[in-house]
Amino acid sequence: MADKIDKQKEKLKEKREPYANYPRPPFPKQKQEYPGIESKMKPLADHGQESYQGSGKLVGKKAIITGGDSGIGKAVAIAFAREGADVLISYLNDLEDEDAFDTADYVRKAGSKCVLVKGDITKEAHCQQMVKKAVKEFGQIDILVNNAAFHMAREKIEDIPTKEWLHTFAVNVHAIYYLCKAALPHMKPGSSIINTTSVNTSDPSIELLPYAATKAAVENFTANLSQILLTQAKGIRVNAVAPGPVWTPLITSTKAGSAPTFGENTPTGRPGQPAELASAFVFLASDEGSYISGATIPVTGGRITI
Repeated sequence: MADKIDKQKEKLKEKREPYANYPRPPFPKQKQEYPGIESKMKPLADHGQESYQGSGKLVGKKAIITGGDSGIGKAVAIAFAREGADVLISYLNDLEDEDAFDTADYVRKAGSKCVLVKGDITKEAHCQQMVKKAVKEFGQIDILVNNAAFHMAREKIEDIPTKEWLHTFAVNVHAIYYLCKAALPHMKPGSSIINTTSVNTSDPSIELLPYAATKAAVENFTANLSQILLTQAKGIRVNAVAPGPVWTPLITSTKAGSAPTFGENTPTGRPGQPAELASAFVFLASDEGSYISGATIPVTGGRITI
Protein backbone atom coordinates (compact mmCIF):
# COMPACT_ATOMS: atom_id res chain seq x y z
CA MET A 1 0.00 0.00 0.00
CA ALA A 2 2.82 2.43 0.89
CA ASP A 3 4.50 1.79 -2.47
CA LYS A 4 1.22 2.48 -4.29
CA ILE A 5 0.75 5.79 -2.43
CA ASP A 6 4.34 6.82 -3.20
CA LYS A 7 3.81 6.11 -6.91
CA GLN A 8 0.58 8.15 -6.90
CA LYS A 9 2.38 11.08 -5.24
CA GLU A 10 5.18 10.89 -7.79
CA LYS A 11 2.69 10.88 -10.64
CA LEU A 12 0.90 13.94 -9.24
CA LYS A 13 4.25 15.69 -8.77
CA GLU A 14 5.04 15.12 -12.45
CA LYS A 15 1.63 16.54 -13.38
CA ARG A 16 2.41 19.76 -11.53
CA GLU A 17 5.67 20.36 -13.39
CA PRO A 18 4.69 23.15 -15.82
CA TYR A 19 6.79 22.11 -18.82
CA ALA A 20 6.15 18.37 -18.84
CA ASN A 21 3.53 15.69 -19.00
CA TYR A 22 0.80 17.61 -20.88
CA PRO A 23 0.42 17.78 -24.67
CA ARG A 24 2.44 20.45 -26.45
CA PRO A 25 2.06 21.91 -29.92
CA PRO A 26 2.12 21.20 -32.76
CA PHE A 27 -1.34 19.62 -32.69
CA PRO A 28 -3.23 18.04 -35.60
CA LYS A 29 -5.22 20.45 -37.76
CA GLN A 30 -8.87 20.13 -36.80
CA LYS A 31 -12.11 21.99 -37.24
CA GLN A 32 -15.43 21.32 -35.51
CA GLU A 33 -18.90 22.78 -35.77
CA TYR A 34 -19.45 25.35 -33.00
CA PRO A 35 -19.64 24.80 -30.03
CA GLY A 36 -17.64 21.60 -30.50
CA ILE A 37 -17.46 18.41 -28.45
CA GLU A 38 -14.74 16.82 -26.37
CA SER A 39 -14.58 13.44 -28.09
CA LYS A 40 -13.47 14.96 -31.41
CA MET A 41 -10.51 16.84 -29.96
CA LYS A 42 -7.01 15.63 -30.82
CA PRO A 43 -5.51 15.23 -28.28
CA LEU A 44 -8.29 14.81 -25.72
CA ALA A 45 -8.37 17.34 -22.90
CA ASP A 46 -7.70 16.54 -19.24
CA HIS A 47 -10.52 17.55 -16.89
CA GLY A 48 -9.05 16.07 -13.74
CA GLN A 49 -11.34 13.08 -13.92
CA GLU A 50 -8.43 10.77 -13.16
CA SER A 51 -6.45 13.05 -10.86
CA TYR A 52 -8.57 15.52 -8.87
CA GLN A 53 -8.99 14.49 -5.25
CA GLY A 54 -11.42 16.39 -3.06
CA SER A 55 -11.02 17.22 0.61
CA GLY A 56 -14.48 18.42 1.64
CA LYS A 57 -13.98 22.12 0.88
CA LEU A 58 -17.49 22.59 -0.53
CA VAL A 59 -19.59 20.14 1.48
CA GLY A 60 -23.23 21.18 1.56
CA LYS A 61 -22.85 23.89 -1.07
CA LYS A 62 -24.99 24.19 -4.21
CA ALA A 63 -23.53 25.55 -7.44
CA ILE A 64 -24.60 26.74 -10.88
CA ILE A 65 -21.96 26.43 -13.61
CA THR A 66 -22.62 27.78 -17.09
CA GLY A 67 -20.77 26.01 -19.86
CA GLY A 68 -20.34 23.12 -17.46
CA ASP A 69 -20.59 20.40 -20.08
CA SER A 70 -17.02 20.66 -21.39
CA GLY A 71 -13.71 22.48 -21.09
CA ILE A 72 -13.06 24.55 -17.98
CA GLY A 73 -16.66 24.22 -16.82
CA LYS A 74 -16.44 20.44 -16.91
CA ALA A 75 -13.25 20.41 -14.84
CA VAL A 76 -14.85 22.80 -12.33
CA ALA A 77 -17.99 20.66 -12.10
CA ILE A 78 -15.94 17.51 -11.40
CA ALA A 79 -13.82 19.31 -8.79
CA PHE A 80 -16.83 20.91 -7.09
CA ALA A 81 -18.58 17.54 -6.88
CA ARG A 82 -15.53 15.84 -5.39
CA GLU A 83 -15.36 18.66 -2.84
CA GLY A 84 -18.94 17.90 -1.81
CA ALA A 85 -21.07 20.36 -3.80
CA ASP A 86 -24.24 19.63 -5.76
CA VAL A 87 -24.10 21.10 -9.25
CA LEU A 88 -26.45 22.50 -11.88
CA ILE A 89 -24.78 22.42 -15.27
CA SER A 90 -25.94 24.82 -17.96
CA TYR A 91 -25.13 24.14 -21.61
CA LEU A 92 -26.27 25.37 -25.02
CA ASN A 93 -27.78 22.72 -27.31
CA ASP A 94 -28.23 19.13 -28.43
CA LEU A 95 -24.72 18.97 -29.90
CA GLU A 96 -23.36 19.17 -26.35
CA ASP A 97 -25.61 16.45 -24.88
CA GLU A 98 -22.83 13.85 -25.02
CA ASP A 99 -20.43 16.04 -23.05
CA ALA A 100 -23.09 17.16 -20.58
CA PHE A 101 -24.17 13.58 -19.82
CA ASP A 102 -20.54 12.56 -19.36
CA THR A 103 -19.90 15.41 -16.92
CA ALA A 104 -23.10 14.61 -15.02
CA ASP A 105 -21.94 11.01 -14.70
CA TYR A 106 -18.67 12.11 -13.06
CA VAL A 107 -20.57 14.44 -10.70
CA ARG A 108 -22.95 11.68 -9.64
CA LYS A 109 -20.18 9.13 -9.21
CA ALA A 110 -18.63 11.59 -6.74
CA GLY A 111 -21.81 11.28 -4.68
CA SER A 112 -23.20 14.69 -5.61
CA LYS A 113 -26.48 15.67 -7.21
CA CYS A 114 -26.35 16.94 -10.80
CA VAL A 115 -29.05 18.86 -12.67
CA LEU A 116 -28.70 19.54 -16.41
CA VAL A 117 -30.29 22.61 -18.00
CA LYS A 118 -30.02 23.12 -21.75
CA GLY A 119 -30.71 26.43 -23.44
CA ASP A 120 -29.58 29.86 -24.58
CA ILE A 121 -28.21 32.06 -21.80
CA THR A 122 -28.45 35.14 -24.03
CA LYS A 123 -32.16 35.05 -23.19
CA GLU A 124 -32.92 36.62 -19.80
CA ALA A 125 -36.03 34.46 -19.34
CA HIS A 126 -33.92 31.30 -19.70
CA CYS A 127 -31.43 32.56 -17.09
CA GLN A 128 -34.28 33.27 -14.71
CA GLN A 129 -35.70 29.79 -15.24
CA MET A 130 -32.28 28.26 -14.61
CA VAL A 131 -32.04 29.98 -11.26
CA LYS A 132 -35.58 28.90 -10.35
CA LYS A 133 -34.65 25.33 -11.28
CA ALA A 134 -31.59 25.43 -9.01
CA VAL A 135 -33.63 26.77 -6.10
CA LYS A 136 -36.31 24.13 -6.66
CA GLU A 137 -33.80 21.26 -6.85
CA PHE A 138 -31.32 22.41 -4.21
CA GLY A 139 -33.24 24.81 -1.96
CA GLN A 140 -30.41 27.36 -2.15
CA ILE A 141 -27.61 28.76 -4.33
CA ASP A 142 -24.17 29.15 -2.76
CA ILE A 143 -21.95 29.41 -5.84
CA LEU A 144 -22.56 30.94 -9.26
CA VAL A 145 -19.87 30.28 -11.86
CA ASN A 146 -20.37 32.38 -15.00
CA ASN A 147 -18.09 30.43 -17.31
CA ALA A 148 -19.82 30.04 -20.69
CA ALA A 149 -18.31 32.16 -23.45
CA PHE A 150 -18.18 32.67 -27.20
CA HIS A 151 -15.49 33.89 -29.54
CA MET A 152 -14.68 33.68 -33.22
CA ALA A 153 -11.28 34.46 -34.74
CA ARG A 154 -11.30 37.30 -37.29
CA GLU A 155 -8.24 38.96 -38.81
CA LYS A 156 -9.77 42.41 -39.45
CA ILE A 157 -12.55 44.48 -37.90
CA GLU A 158 -14.19 44.54 -41.32
CA ASP A 159 -14.49 40.74 -41.12
CA ILE A 160 -16.57 40.83 -37.91
CA PRO A 161 -20.30 40.66 -38.73
CA THR A 162 -22.36 43.03 -36.60
CA LYS A 163 -24.56 40.11 -35.56
CA GLU A 164 -21.47 38.25 -34.31
CA TRP A 165 -20.25 41.30 -32.37
CA LEU A 166 -23.62 41.60 -30.62
CA HIS A 167 -23.78 37.85 -29.96
CA THR A 168 -20.34 37.87 -28.34
CA PHE A 169 -21.46 40.55 -25.90
CA ALA A 170 -24.78 38.77 -25.33
CA VAL A 171 -23.08 35.51 -24.28
CA ASN A 172 -20.04 36.88 -22.47
CA VAL A 173 -21.47 39.95 -20.72
CA HIS A 174 -25.26 40.20 -20.80
CA ALA A 175 -25.78 36.63 -19.57
CA ILE A 176 -23.62 37.30 -16.52
CA TYR A 177 -25.78 40.31 -15.67
CA TYR A 178 -28.97 38.26 -16.11
CA LEU A 179 -27.73 35.41 -13.92
CA CYS A 180 -26.28 37.56 -11.15
CA LYS A 181 -29.47 39.60 -11.01
CA ALA A 182 -31.62 36.48 -10.80
CA ALA A 183 -29.40 34.52 -8.40
CA LEU A 184 -28.43 37.16 -5.83
CA PRO A 185 -31.81 37.19 -4.00
CA HIS A 186 -31.27 33.46 -3.32
CA MET A 187 -27.64 33.73 -2.15
CA LYS A 188 -26.90 34.04 1.55
CA PRO A 189 -23.84 35.50 3.31
CA GLY A 190 -20.83 33.33 2.56
CA SER A 191 -21.88 32.73 -1.04
CA SER A 192 -19.56 33.27 -3.98
CA ILE A 193 -19.84 34.47 -7.57
CA ILE A 194 -16.96 33.53 -9.88
CA ASN A 195 -16.69 34.91 -13.41
CA THR A 196 -14.36 33.57 -16.08
CA THR A 197 -12.41 36.40 -17.72
CA SER A 198 -9.28 35.90 -19.84
CA VAL A 199 -5.64 36.81 -20.32
CA ASN A 200 -7.07 38.76 -23.27
CA THR A 201 -8.23 41.39 -20.79
CA SER A 202 -4.65 42.62 -20.38
CA ASP A 203 -2.92 40.98 -23.35
CA PRO A 204 -5.52 40.96 -26.14
CA SER A 205 -5.18 38.80 -29.23
CA ILE A 206 -5.43 40.77 -32.46
CA GLU A 207 -7.82 38.19 -33.89
CA LEU A 208 -10.23 38.27 -30.92
CA LEU A 209 -11.30 41.92 -30.78
CA PRO A 210 -14.91 41.46 -29.55
CA TYR A 211 -13.96 38.65 -27.17
CA ALA A 212 -11.16 40.66 -25.58
CA ALA A 213 -13.48 43.64 -25.18
CA THR A 214 -16.11 41.50 -23.45
CA LYS A 215 -13.60 39.95 -21.08
CA ALA A 216 -12.36 43.40 -20.06
CA ALA A 217 -15.99 44.27 -19.35
CA VAL A 218 -16.40 41.12 -17.24
CA GLU A 219 -13.33 41.96 -15.18
CA ASN A 220 -14.65 45.48 -14.52
CA PHE A 221 -18.11 44.08 -13.73
CA THR A 222 -16.54 41.65 -11.26
CA ALA A 223 -14.68 44.36 -9.38
CA ASN A 224 -17.62 46.76 -9.41
CA LEU A 225 -20.26 44.25 -8.29
CA SER A 226 -17.91 43.12 -5.55
CA GLN A 227 -17.72 46.66 -4.19
CA ILE A 228 -21.49 47.10 -4.41
CA LEU A 229 -22.16 43.92 -2.43
CA LEU A 230 -19.46 44.68 0.13
CA THR A 231 -20.87 48.17 0.64
CA GLN A 232 -24.32 46.67 1.14
CA ALA A 233 -22.89 44.13 3.63
CA LYS A 234 -24.39 41.22 1.67
CA GLY A 235 -21.56 38.88 2.65
CA ILE A 236 -21.31 37.66 -0.95
CA ARG A 237 -17.91 37.63 -2.62
CA VAL A 238 -17.39 38.27 -6.36
CA ASN A 239 -14.14 37.24 -8.04
CA ALA A 240 -12.83 36.10 -11.39
CA VAL A 241 -10.40 33.61 -12.89
CA ALA A 242 -8.43 34.71 -15.97
CA PRO A 243 -7.31 31.71 -18.02
CA GLY A 244 -4.59 31.84 -20.61
CA PRO A 245 -4.93 29.60 -23.67
CA VAL A 246 -6.76 26.45 -22.56
CA TRP A 247 -7.39 23.33 -24.64
CA THR A 248 -11.20 23.20 -25.01
CA PRO A 249 -13.72 22.49 -27.80
CA LEU A 250 -14.20 26.24 -28.23
CA ILE A 251 -10.70 26.42 -29.70
CA THR A 252 -11.22 23.70 -32.29
CA SER A 253 -14.61 25.14 -33.32
CA THR A 254 -13.75 28.86 -33.58
CA LYS A 255 -10.04 29.29 -34.36
CA ALA A 256 -9.64 27.68 -37.78
CA GLY A 257 -6.04 26.90 -38.64
CA SER A 258 -4.66 27.88 -35.24
CA ALA A 259 -4.90 24.52 -33.46
CA PRO A 260 -1.43 23.30 -34.55
CA THR A 261 0.32 26.12 -32.67
CA PHE A 262 -2.27 26.84 -29.99
CA GLY A 263 -0.68 27.71 -26.64
CA GLU A 264 2.77 28.11 -28.13
CA ASN A 265 2.76 31.80 -27.11
CA THR A 266 3.03 31.03 -23.39
CA PRO A 267 6.31 30.84 -21.47
CA THR A 268 5.44 27.21 -20.72
CA GLY A 269 5.14 26.58 -24.46
CA ARG A 270 1.77 24.81 -24.32
CA PRO A 271 -1.92 25.44 -23.65
CA GLY A 272 -3.34 24.80 -20.22
CA GLN A 273 -5.57 21.83 -19.56
CA PRO A 274 -8.99 22.41 -17.98
CA ALA A 275 -7.84 20.39 -14.96
CA GLU A 276 -5.23 23.04 -14.24
CA LEU A 277 -7.92 25.70 -13.78
CA ALA A 278 -10.28 23.86 -11.43
CA SER A 279 -8.42 24.46 -8.17
CA ALA A 280 -8.57 28.24 -8.63
CA PHE A 281 -12.37 28.06 -8.80
CA VAL A 282 -12.51 25.73 -5.80
CA PHE A 283 -10.38 28.13 -3.77
CA LEU A 284 -12.54 31.16 -4.60
CA ALA A 285 -15.74 29.20 -3.92
CA SER A 286 -14.54 27.85 -0.58
CA ASP A 287 -14.31 29.45 2.84
CA GLU A 288 -10.53 29.53 2.35
CA GLY A 289 -11.11 32.54 0.07
CA SER A 290 -13.18 34.42 2.64
CA TYR A 291 -11.01 37.58 2.52
CA ILE A 292 -10.86 37.77 -1.27
CA SER A 293 -13.41 39.79 -3.24
CA GLY A 294 -13.07 41.87 -6.38
CA ALA A 295 -9.95 39.96 -7.39
CA THR A 296 -8.93 38.23 -10.62
CA ILE A 297 -6.68 35.18 -10.37
CA PRO A 298 -4.59 34.65 -13.52
CA VAL A 299 -3.97 31.05 -14.63
CA THR A 300 -2.11 31.82 -17.81
CA GLY A 301 0.86 29.53 -18.26
CA GLY A 302 3.14 32.42 -17.38
CA ARG A 303 1.65 35.11 -19.63
CA ILE A 304 1.73 38.36 -17.68
CA THR A 305 -1.51 40.14 -16.73
CA ILE A 306 -0.14 43.37 -15.23
